[in-house]
Amino acid sequence: MHKRQVAMNKNVIRRKSIEPKSAAEADHETRDGGVQSVDRALSILETLAEDDEGYRLSDLAIRTGLSTSTVHRLLATLESRRFVQFDRAESRWHVGSRAFTVGASFARRRNFSAQAIPYLRKLRDLTRETANLAVVDDEFIIVLTRMESREIMRSLTQVGGRVPMVTSGVGKAVLATYSDEDVGAVIRHHGMPRLTGKSIVRPSDLFKELEKIRQQGFALDDEEACMGLRCIAAVVYNDCAEPLAAISVSGMTSRLTDDRLPEVGHIVRNVAGELTVALGGVMPTPS
Repeated sequence: MHKRQVAMNKNVIRRKSIEPKSAAEADHETRDGGVQSVDRALSILETLAEDDEGYRLSDLAIRTGLSTSTVHRLLATLESRRFVQFDRAESRWHVGSRAFTVGASFARRRNFSAQAIPYLRKLRDLTRETANLAVVDDEFIIVLTRMESREIMRSLTQVGGRVPMVTSGVGKAVLATYSDEDVGAVIRHHGMPRLTGKSIVRPSDLFKELEKIRQQGFALDDEEACMGLRCIAAVVYNDCAEPLAAISVSGMTSRLTDDRLPEVGHIVRNVAGELTVALGGVMPTPS
């Protein structure tokens, strides 16, 4: 009898294990289990990407707002998949090679990046400043690739970095191609953050700035994202005369002086036009 009872109990356990979960149970498990873990792991990756020097475990826990044990557990999983790596000499965690491989597919999908390299090099050589290629993603600007300046002091922005459209030269160059209604939608969705004392934080001031950009053909970030740094940008268009990407030069205000801005702006605008043609794009007809 005892053996039969044990066998029955095992069958009950086996049946329960294979019975499908109810919708409520599955939803609860997804919200409190899988999705939460994924969200936390991605938060760790995003934080690691912010600083090339890496993070110690305790600092990473503070930055992400997670417990040390949770961060360590997630890091161990990410390390096993090579999304993060640990520098034992300095006891710091860094973004791993697999994260780069996955992220690089974003740039590859925009297959114009390789074609843009000669034009970025030309832009860098003509201006002696760092040249950037960027795109809009979810109403943020992402730098796809760049050609570094040969000057000692270089740009502070990073490839893969995300910045709000309204606080960047590239973002404002693209916004200048939008209708006022679409610009208003961007403002409503993401606000107008004050990153520095020179950031544009009033919609009326932004609309005036965009009108100026439309007239001169290039945009200026005048220390609006980072004090001491200026960025001059112009749009690259697709075959429908719509913004495909934008190129820019960025450098210290000590080199991108007020006297140089018109000259550099015209260079950026002209090279953006050349890249547009090379990619089969069409410049919009002046209104």
